[in-house]
Amino acid sequence: MNRTIKFTLLLALVAALLISVACSSTAERPGKTTWSESSVPPAPAAAPPSSFLQSTSNSDSMAYSGEAGGGADTSVIDRKIVRTGSIIMEVDDISKAQADIAEMAAQYQGYVVSSSLNANKEQPSGFISFRVPADKFNEALVKLRALAVKVTYENTNSQDVTEQYTDLKAQLSNYEATEAQYLELLKKADNVKDMLEVQRELSSVRGSIERVKGRIQYLDRTSDTSLIEVTLNKSRPIGESSWDVSGVFKGAVDGLIAFGKVLLSLLIWLLVFSPVWIIALVIIFVVRRRNKARRNAAPSK
Repeated sequence: MNRTIKFTLLLALVAALLISVACSSTAERPGKTTWSESSVPPAPAAAPPSSFLQSTSNSDSMAYSGEAGGGADTSVIDRKIVRTGSIIMEVDDISKAQADIAEMAAQYQGYVVSSSLNANKEQPSGFISFRVPADKFNEALVKLRALAVKVTYENTNSQDVTEQYTDLKAQLSNYEATEAQYLELLKKADNVKDMLEVQRELSSVRGSIERVKGRIQYLDRTSDTSLIEVTLNKSRPIGESSWDVSGVFKGAVDGLIAFGKVLLSLLIWLLVFSPVWIIALVIIFVVRRRNKARRNAAPSK
């Protein structure tokens, strides 16, 4: 077997591995939680000339795939748990509470993700979300409750993404093994055509590697740190009446304005359709006058 045939068969084996990796990445396991942002596209299936990539026996393809694609063992990987929390609470000073929460996040080696403040005089409110290390999640919730005058809502959620993380690790191992084989093929390519075909496949595999690495890094970050979202509302002093004179007066004025608008709209409609109803009234008046005249003119029996 000459050198060209060996080179062709080796590249065909690599192509068969890419197909097996693509199939395994798109199949879902029963009962597995899937995230829309978690899908990692397989390496784009480029279509090199059939003279360069030819099909090989199934036994050869399976043997090569077994060498390159050793899956990760879940027993040696730490559990990946993504924890999130949300809390709605009343505070005396919204701005101060936001500053205290930001300072607390910094003390825990965390950071503020976003914050906002609604300075409406009637119903001021604020919002702040931050991340803290996962082992400080419960402690941060305890401190938040201590900052509140009253907690009106609280919710926590945990999601185990260990299986998804393990699958991504296995995909990364397969892609990296494929990349290594393409690099070997590139060294053996002895003409420009073969080099370009290998480079195209190599670029595709490297793009898939970057996407899988990005997803793995995202799961690492979201499982190592927990996200907490806090909604802040202004608390009412004890004994303060909920009845607001100015609010009632404003409501009454708004009602009067609404009634005036309805009355004005009715008058405009009557004015616009005045030719119709005036003619109708005239006709009714004339008919009634004639009927009355006929009854008066009729001889009494």
